[in-house]
Amino acid sequence: MRKDAKRIRNLGGMEQILVDLKPQRCDSDVYINQKMDVTELVKYVNNKKKNGSDITYFHTFVTAIGKTLYNRPKLNRFIANRHVYEHNDVVISFVAKVSFDDKSEEVMIMIPINENDNLESISKKIMEKVSGFRNKKSKKEGANSAIDILGKLPNIIRVPVVGILKWFDKNGMLPKSLVSDNVYYSSMMVSNLGSIKCGAIYHNITNFGTCSSLVTMGEIKDEEVIVNGKKEIRKLCEFGMNFDERIADGYYFVKSAKILQYIFDNPKLLEDSANTKVEIKENE
Repeated sequence: MRKDAKRIRNLGGMEQILVDLKPQRCDSDVYINQKMDVTELVKYVNNKKKNGSDITYFHTFVTAIGKTLYNRPKLNRFIANRHVYEHNDVVISFVAKVSFDDKSEEVMIMIPINENDNLESISKKIMEKVSGFRNKKSKKEGANSAIDILGKLPNIIRVPVVGILKWFDKNGMLPKSLVSDNVYYSSMMVSNLGSIKCGAIYHNITNFGTCSSLVTMGEIKDEEVIVNGKKEIRKLCEFGMNFDERIADGYYFVKSAKILQYIFDNPKLLEDSANTKVEIKENE
């Protein structure tokens, strides 16, 4: 019995057998590379900035992904001990550098997406969390603090301790202090590589924790595309998506990507509550 999720029991035969055939998350990676048209999103953000807003593309990406998770609940699932669970909450995580230099330390940041959250409230959460660490107003707590302690232990102590923690993790018994601020216990991990002028990459997910997906966003670039038979210059952003294939099938993942694209095409949707239903036609 887990406190952080509910068990999904009404599974189809193929869904359950796939868990038995591939008991490890790292054996079940499925990758999707998708160039998203963010032309309308860029216009939206630019208009916001002209009116004095501090909203960034990363804020819009996190909000759009949060809305997608609410609309596609299977993306919020994970497998533990060959059972399928769905997270009680929607939480998006990322790793942030305290400063932009090679020696800077990294901190794990968790952004809970509540049902009534929208772009404004989510942007505020992200800015408060990141600025708190960069301005040294926030202290490391939870997993961020524990990792610093564990990482300094000698091998003879650290290795068996980590092994015990992995057993606790597998059985849903990891102490709250090690789950708090732990990116591996989120609905989805994201990484904004566009901020460092890098393209999207495929990043592995891990057997540890309950996170079944990881999405990276690349740099937004002008590219020539064909629209209604005519050449146009559009703003495109590459997304590298990695999912645990045991939580849903390929059709479900692809339709989820279409919903994300629909939100980018209609960025005003970001101002609605995160749990607002997004409807798209099957042929879109």
